[in-house]
Amino acid sequence: MTGNTRDMNKKREQRYSYGLSLLRECMEQKRAFGSTPGDRVLLKAEGISLNFGKLQALVQVDVDVRDGEILAIIGPNGAGKTSLLNVISGFYRAQEGEIFFQGKRITGLRSSRIAELGMCRTFQNIALYSGLTVIDNIIAGRHPYIRYNFVAGMIYFPWAHREEARQRAIAEDIVDFLELENVRGAVVGTLSYGLRKRVELGRALALEPRVLLLDEPMAGMNLDEKEDMARFIIDINEFLKIPIVLIEHDMGVVMDIADRIVVLDFGYKIAEGTPEKIKKDSRVIAAYLGEG
Repeated sequence: MTGNTRDMNKKREQRYSYGLSLLRECMEQKRAFGSTPGDRVLLKAEGISLNFGKLQALVQVDVDVRDGEILAIIGPNGAGKTSLLNVISGFYRAQEGEIFFQGKRITGLRSSRIAELGMCRTFQNIALYSGLTVIDNIIAGRHPYIRYNFVAGMIYFPWAHREEARQRAIAEDIVDFLELENVRGAVVGTLSYGLRKRVELGRALALEPRVLLLDEPMAGMNLDEKEDMARFIIDINEFLKIPIVLIEHDMGVVMDIADRIVVLDFGYKIAEGTPEKIKKDSRVIAAYLGEG
């Protein structure tokens, strides 16, 4: 990717319509009654060590995520990037270390409970309902917020009708926001890899994340698709005020959109700082960017 993604002209006029405005209102209400206003560090991982038998995947890794930022985690294949996200989101149990989210210790909590607290993620290997449509996958992400049960929905009480309309308004405008209108009724399993990545982002967004973890959201995409995804990530961060943790191999993207970068190599954190600092770090050059 060339140029500065934050400054590039948009290919389309971004539409923050009713559903996204409503989604933002819901998220702002949760923030008001959640963590103490003004908290700077939302997520902190301290001394994380993870072993698979004799293989050390992570060794005493410290990472913090600050309110409003895009944090990129980079490193060569096998550096421990996805393992770190899996520990943070509860899919792996680290042998050592603690994790704190919005000031509360979440070490050892189930992944479903961590998601309910507001830490949502996408996966390196896409985890969608491949037999459902695009809109159904995104509505599925709203399930923690649907206030009617199967019986009420079947009888179709007026209040259940209003609730369904409200949830659908959010899902439909996420579809609009991610420019998925043309495939909203398509079965996800029939879509291209790049579109499925976009649908997965939409489903994570529907969960009203307080922190969004994205594991290689641009993998397998061409240049145009990467530029679109980068713009969506920036818009989510700026409009919805969601801090984002991003694993990405495309250094052009990382240097363009990240506020801060953490570098892993063979399970160790070898560098941390702004993109400008990381580009000049000799350890990063040797381990990842290449001596040339």
